[in-house]
Amino acid sequence: MQRRRLLQLGLGAAVLMGVAGAGVAVFRPGLDGTRLSAASRQLMARVAEAVLDGLLPAAGPAREQALQAQLQRVDEAVAALPAPLRAELSQALGLLALAPGRWALLGLRSDWGQVSTAELQACLDGLRLSGQSLRQQVYHALRDLHSIAFFTAPENWRLAGYPGPQEI
Repeated sequence: MQRRRLLQLGLGAAVLMGVAGAGVAVFRPGLDGTRLSAASRQLMARVAEAVLDGLLPAAGPAREQALQAQLQRVDEAVAALPAPLRAELSQALGLLALAPGRWALLGLRSDWGQVSTAELQACLDGLRLSGQSLRQQVYHALRDLHSIAFFTAPENWRLAGYPGPQEI
């Protein structure tokens, strides 16, 4: 190996390590312990609006209160998951919180605060119908977490036509 080639290889490795190090420094897990991180809360609030469209109050303080209650129930559902599943969920949410991850998995260029409900619903449908199992798993994780959290709350049972437990 010539000295010039060795220097080029060393410079290329240094650049690659720098880029990888910057990526690791920017990446933050999606969960803080057993709770959603701040970035994940914003992401999950938008997903809740897309998944539960028509089930949440129309607008105003009632909608915001319903969203906060939903995120609290999601936190409780996440805390009940086994640790390995929480770790995978944390990685997925951390990836979706970053612009490159959001673009690669969902095709969303907009920030979570700026994406419309219709656009996000279209992205979720794209995940659901994707031929890649990873994208389908992301869809099911996002949708199922919100569905479970929403319909385990007794105040939401009537929306599903469930009258509640029967007296025996």
